[in-house]
Amino acid sequence: MATRALILVEGDPTGTGLLYIQAAQRLGLHPITLSADPARYEYLAAEKYEAIRVDTDNLDALIRECSRLGATYDVAGITSSLEAFYATIGKLCQYFDLPGPNPTSIERCCEKFSQRQLLAEAGVPVPAYRLAANAADVQSSAAEIGLPVILKPAVGAGSCGVRLCRNADEVAEHTTYLLGGKHIWRSSPRMLVEEFA
Repeated sequence: MATRALILVEGDPTGTGLLYIQAAQRLGLHPITLSADPARYEYLAAEKYEAIRVDTDNLDALIRECSRLGATYDVAGITSSLEAFYATIGKLCQYFDLPGPNPTSIERCCEKFSQRQLLAEAGVPVPAYRLAANAADVQSSAAEIGLPVILKPAVGAGSCGVRLCRNADEVAEHTTYLLGGKHIWRSSPRMLVEEFA
């Protein structure tokens, strides 16, 4: 009988990834981490956990690697400790007929502008919001909605890049942060300006 394995896509350098590995071991599973750069996670080398270098932003590469692992292991599941990979995890789980999140639902949750539209169409109350592509759009949207506002990337997860802006200076400062190259965009740079509720 093949060893049962849990495939982890990326991890979390702050330690959550290690907790996933330890939980997998307590369940009698062999944890295998797939990462674009396994050296980012000191705990992998320190404890000699199995890690495989693969482009984790490439779904086809992940499918190939998971298929290769499936020839050796009985893959019990595929997961990640990072919200940014939840939609990818859902796609992998669907491909391999494993339980996992619905990737369409995850993508809708991460696409904040479309999410607001869907909620409003369904009759769910949502704060006033505007989509902004540049600093001028952000400033005019904030003025139209009224301060304070929440300024965030239109696409994302884990509250990355989200900030409460209480005045025009904070709006300008956070817009500069988001558009100035410090924030890592997973899509084209668009921002959501929302009423603070």
